[in-house]
Amino acid sequence: MTKKLFVQAIVKYLAGVVLLGLLIFLPAGTLRFPNGWLLMALLFIPMLGAGIVMMLRDPALLEKRLNAKEKQGEQKEVVWGSGLMFIAAFVLAGLNFRFGWLRLPDWAVWTASVLFLLAYLMWGEVLRENAWLSRTVEVQEGQCVVDHGLYGVVRHPMYSASVLLFLSMPLVLNSPLSFLVMLCYLPLIAKRIRNEEKLLKKELPGYEEYTERVKYRLIPFIW
Repeated sequence: MTKKLFVQAIVKYLAGVVLLGLLIFLPAGTLRFPNGWLLMALLFIPMLGAGIVMMLRDPALLEKRLNAKEKQGEQKEVVWGSGLMFIAAFVLAGLNFRFGWLRLPDWAVWTASVLFLLAYLMWGEVLRENAWLSRTVEVQEGQCVVDHGLYGVVRHPMYSASVLLFLSMPLVLNSPLSFLVMLCYLPLIAKRIRNEEKLLKKELPGYEEYTERVKYRLIPFIW
């Protein structure tokens, strides 16, 4: 672990806290938005713990996770589209609370909170199983196909976890309208997966054979 990596991780973490807080609480017009604080806690407390573990045990993996600069034009479009989707969903959630447009029953919010934490656990397991996991689409030096654990069920378990995370977020925020916005993530992630698999089949030895063994990309028995 280097001082530079530590500073980079802390700065990005605090920037995420501030940015999400602004996107949620400014449109809400108040800090008294309980569901906003619930999401902040569910998102950033486990994230801090995961970051500390990676920093102590696998700084190289943490560095790769902090590197979010896509090189491919098609993937950049997906990243930008996802960013706009998040901004719209969080702002809409704040406005929904402010003006009281649509509400969910309490059981739906708490169910979504449990699903969010389960998705976080899944995300952590994927990090444990795949040492080459990166936030960008690339094939790294020495990389080989991972086909055990969750990778024996679907080919992209990290994206499966992200779908569960992102679709539960607006429900935690008690915003059905934001949930509709977040559904845009499904075609975006499908586009990313198709582009990524094209690259992996071309540049990662054994990946095409892996796709024949593990049939489903994202959701077992569906796709």
